[in-house]
Amino acid sequence: MPRKPVLQLSAVERHYGQGEMTLSILNGANFELRSGEIVALVAPSGTGKSTLLHMAGLLEHPDAGEVTINGRACNGLSDDERTAIRRTDIGFVYQFHHLLPEFTALENIMMPQLIAGLSKAEAAERATQLLDYMRIGHRGEHRPAELSGGEQQRVAIARAVANAPRVLLADEPTGNLDPTTASYVFDALEALVRQSGLAALIATHNHDLAQRMDRRITLDAGKVVEM
Repeated sequence: MPRKPVLQLSAVERHYGQGEMTLSILNGANFELRSGEIVALVAPSGTGKSTLLHMAGLLEHPDAGEVTINGRACNGLSDDERTAIRRTDIGFVYQFHHLLPEFTALENIMMPQLIAGLSKAEAAERATQLLDYMRIGHRGEHRPAELSGGEQQRVAIARAVANAPRVLLADEPTGNLDPTTASYVFDALEALVRQSGLAALIATHNHDLAQRMDRRITLDAGKVVEM
């Protein structure tokens, strides 16, 4: 029996005013992402990759259409309700890790869990498990400046999934890494997705990594197209 989508974009539109002109970035975009699936978003700069990720992550409101997360239509929700869904159901990873420099790797992963209301002991246990899973358990007490680029990004991924979201959205997560390190980070991310049933949408310019994902999509005239 096919798995239900945990993320759906239905006829999503996003337009921006540019002087007297209107710039159409998304124009009736449709997309579904299912649990345990990794999808590559491959498109040239300026075609709307970031906008699509922002829509999927409820960071922007579409001008038309609907975004559905885990069966719940989100467009009519209040800002507080959308924030709550982002906190519990969506994880974000960016090209730059955005780790808090004054905290250790372990503490960075604990932070979203503490905000969500877990006890310090529960957060530390989960963070330790994730560090071990990402094969950097021995680096938990190190601050970001003491970690390599690949280690920093694995901590960022662990932080993004610390609250067990349903959807992971990643914008060029290996863009700052050399090919060998990028492959290693993707291996860890893929194992995490397969093990947890997470659904991942990953924007990337790395065609070698894109070929390793389940599906590849691009943007053409504001619509999502399978490659």
